[in-house]
Amino acid sequence: MPDDVKASARRPYRSAARASRAAATRAAVLQAARELFTERGYAATPVSAIAARAGVAVDTVYVAAGRKPALLRELVETAISGGATGVPAEQRDYVRRVREAATAREKIAVYAAALAGIAGRMLPVQRALAEAAVDDPDCAALRGEISARRAANMRLFAADLRATGELREDLDDDAVADVVWSMNAPEYQALLIGERGWTPQRYGDWLADAWTRLLLAP
Repeated sequence: MPDDVKASARRPYRSAARASRAAATRAAVLQAARELFTERGYAATPVSAIAARAGVAVDTVYVAAGRKPALLRELVETAISGGATGVPAEQRDYVRRVREAATAREKIAVYAAALAGIAGRMLPVQRALAEAAVDDPDCAALRGEISARRAANMRLFAADLRATGELREDLDDDAVADVVWSMNAPEYQALLIGERGWTPQRYGDWLADAWTRLLLAP
């Protein structure tokens, strides 16, 4: 086999190996940041500590995930998506299942169950974000962005419920969206799961029952 053909055959393998190593490094950095932000808090965690926990150089942290605000953003996005990278709302599996569900009860059940899965991942990250937002403008902007994005998504959820014809007639979509937005907020999760000791499963079951009673016509 000619040398140029051999080199060409080796390139995809090397490229895949490099990508795999980069993904593993990024995952290690994000895991280290999550652990340290949870243990020490955002402000008390220098990038050097994240690098040491991940077993990489400080420069590698910046290359793999960026500065601390960028790291925190990645932790938020991956906690929401449940994967190695953030996924836009419309591409998430549970969002597709909500839209495919035939009845409002089914849509609420699917969404509440998804929130139960997300809550356990999100709580430590949300605590770090709330702390960081006090003094870090980038983190404050991120917190505001996440809240606004959630509110916009809840307006879409309300419209999806409205299309089933099962919502109470005395509630408009804005009211429905506000109720859902407030009850799936990290602050609400922190009260029930973090302070009152509810399990994420109990929290999800409560949301499904409460929203069904509050929002749907008898």
